[in-house]
Amino acid sequence: MGNKKTTAFSGAVLAAVMLTLPACGGGGGGATGEVAAPPSDPKEVSGEIKVLTQRTDLVQSGALQEYAAEFNKVYPNVKVTFDGITDYEGEVKIRMNTSNYGDVLLIPGAVAKNDYPKFFAPLGTAEELSKYRFSDKAEVDGKVYGVAQFGTANGFVYNKKLWRRAGVTEWPKTPDAFLAGLKAIEEKTGTTPYYTNFKDGWPLVQWTNNLGVVGCDAQAGNALAGPVSPWKAGGELNTTDGLLYDIVKQGLSEKDPTTTNWETSKALLGEGEIATMMLGSWSITQMQDAAKKAGGEASDIGFMPFPVQKDGKHCAALVSDYQQAVSIHSHNKPAARAWVDWFTERSGFAEKEGVVSAVKSAPMPATLQDFVDNDVTFFDRSETKTAAVNDIDEAAEIGLNKQDYRQKLIDTARGAAKGSLQDFFADLDKRWDEAAKTAGS
Repeated sequence: MGNKKTTAFSGAVLAAVMLTLPACGGGGGGATGEVAAPPSDPKEVSGEIKVLTQRTDLVQSGALQEYAAEFNKVYPNVKVTFDGITDYEGEVKIRMNTSNYGDVLLIPGAVAKNDYPKFFAPLGTAEELSKYRFSDKAEVDGKVYGVAQFGTANGFVYNKKLWRRAGVTEWPKTPDAFLAGLKAIEEKTGTTPYYTNFKDGWPLVQWTNNLGVVGCDAQAGNALAGPVSPWKAGGELNTTDGLLYDIVKQGLSEKDPTTTNWETSKALLGEGEIATMMLGSWSITQMQDAAKKAGGEASDIGFMPFPVQKDGKHCAALVSDYQQAVSIHSHNKPAARAWVDWFTERSGFAEKEGVVSAVKSAPMPATLQDFVDNDVTFFDRSETKTAAVNDIDEAAEIGLNKQDYRQKLIDTARGAAKGSLQDFFADLDKRWDEAAKTAGS
């Protein structure tokens, strides 16, 4: 996955998937509790560290090596090498059955949150790491074991020209207004208003990253940790999944979802053949590139928040990307920690990629300027109860962070599967609530 699709999987998709896979065994057993503390004097830090990455494209292009050269201006005695891994999840999961999985790595989804102390060195206390966004995602018993590479906002990436040609010049404020906008696009432009990316599947997980936008509630994810009927009327998932259902039910998406193609979708949006897709803000630069290749301008591509408002304002959830961690087996923890801190705070990586910096005090990227200008409320969705929510989700066999249930939702909406939306949601609620009574017991 060394192409642009890697960027997609490194963003909100894997952020959502991170803690849903079964825990991997073996391999732990380093000096548990030894803090990988930030070094006080850069010139006293020396040695070699290996950094594992899923961004094979940045290794092949030499871009990461350029970052390392900049790092060496501050830490001249540290040699940084990179190991770009195509099947990152699969390969690193295997390596972690040994003690040899690099000095710095991205925490794989196969590691259960409560097992972090077995594999990674703590970076400090929750208070010490509070300057970073999403630190609670890697917090175990008051210690933090990972720092996010970056964050991403969620919303709809769209072709501004098509929405303007349809007469829609303001962001829809309600799901009904959004549907009316899609209908106008179909009627006035003859293009496909919405593209599901059904076949590749993983883009459907992006809908889960809207948790919290309906109520502008940072605790919306944690609120699922119990028999709470998540798809009940008025609930977050009822509103978001209900909109996806209505888009398809009303014939506002592609004719045959089984033939969609992710790579093709970028070109189609850039060319103005399709108007809208639900994705994280990591996708904006890719769509802008596609627009330029089609002879258009980067400014043809816009990003709009989910069509609901709280107290007269749109809201956008910020979610974590992969978390950078230091291996508990690293023989050079000071240099490894130095790399994590420098890459997060001083490399400029997040700014260059057009994503949200993990540093709370950093400004929003240019890709989200429209959100800033229009006073969209950003919130970091809390992850303190993620492990419990994932246990329920797994026991219920629903898969909030997998594509299957939304593919069935789309099939139900288009008549390829039997049943009504109400029955579909009722079944999900029943399974969730029953699982919540037994999960973790």
